[in-house]
Amino acid sequence: MTTQYILDESAGKKDDTSLIEVREVYKWFPIKGGIFSRTIANVRAVDGVSFAVKRGETMGLVGESGSGKTTLGRTILRLTDVTKGHVFFDKAEITALKGRSLKKFRRQMQMVFQDPYASLDPRQTVKSTLTEPMRIHHVVKDRSEAYQLAEKLISVVGLSTTHLSRFPHEFSGGQRQRIAIARALAVNPKFVLLDEPTSSLDVSVQAQILNLLKNLQNEFNLTYLFISHNLSVIKHMCDRVAVMYLGRIVEIAGAGQLFINPKHPYTFALLSAIPSPDPSTRSKEHAILRGDVPSPIDIPSGCRFRTRCPYATQKCSEEFPQLVEVEPNHWIECHYDIDFKVAKK
Repeated sequence: MTTQYILDESAGKKDDTSLIEVREVYKWFPIKGGIFSRTIANVRAVDGVSFAVKRGETMGLVGESGSGKTTLGRTILRLTDVTKGHVFFDKAEITALKGRSLKKFRRQMQMVFQDPYASLDPRQTVKSTLTEPMRIHHVVKDRSEAYQLAEKLISVVGLSTTHLSRFPHEFSGGQRQRIAIARALAVNPKFVLLDEPTSSLDVSVQAQILNLLKNLQNEFNLTYLFISHNLSVIKHMCDRVAVMYLGRIVEIAGAGQLFINPKHPYTFALLSAIPSPDPSTRSKEHAILRGDVPSPIDIPSGCRFRTRCPYATQKCSEEFPQLVEVEPNHWIECHYDIDFKVAKK
């Protein structure tokens, strides 16, 4: 079977059907202790998350370091097994798949890692890096066809075919990330998980990579899950955004709606922390979070954000809030619908 890297009529078009569905997913890491190495506690990295990614869209996933973003992403791709819950890809449940059954879906789901210096094999040339997944997933008939596709891919990401014979240490960080993106596209996937793909790059290079990702999405009809803590990048790249805090998604909304009208106190705190070049445009309301993020080993009762929330009440410590729709396509996990004022930046 030959992979066709050709734009079809549906490329770049979004629809309302879901490509990825996550239903009540948990990922707990046990902590062992004692003479018999029994489980004495659990790190609740992902703690009951549900959301969907529509075909052709870029879904953003934001939150502080340690909120569980990367763990959730790796769980979706089955790089780590779920503790409990269900993950669906194109309406097929992949939660318990193994071996050849899982391999079929791995070809359709790829990942671009945060650190381009660590994600490429230093002993492989760029040519080997791109052609190896093609052969493993049987998307080419022979080495000649694999090399032709490698030439096309390296050109698509903005590098020269002369780079195919070089090793990763001969490239800059931005060039390495372009190679990593080309590798992700080598098996013609439907879904790409982007885990902080620009955080280790210079600002000017970041802009080039982000624009490249947008162009590739339109050309190859890709669906993205974009993980980042940089809200400016999220605003530029994403159609919808999910905000994650301590293993839970606390708000989901369209990107434009979220940045202008956040409904969860945590989201408002994140947005108010974005620097503004013009002091006159800053919001009069400014959230300063108190304390630190609680340990995922010892989750607070009730709302897990209550220990840092300036609006917390007794109800917040006693009752766990449910994810509810407060406006069309705008969901929050909070007992109260607070009207925040956020300046346009």
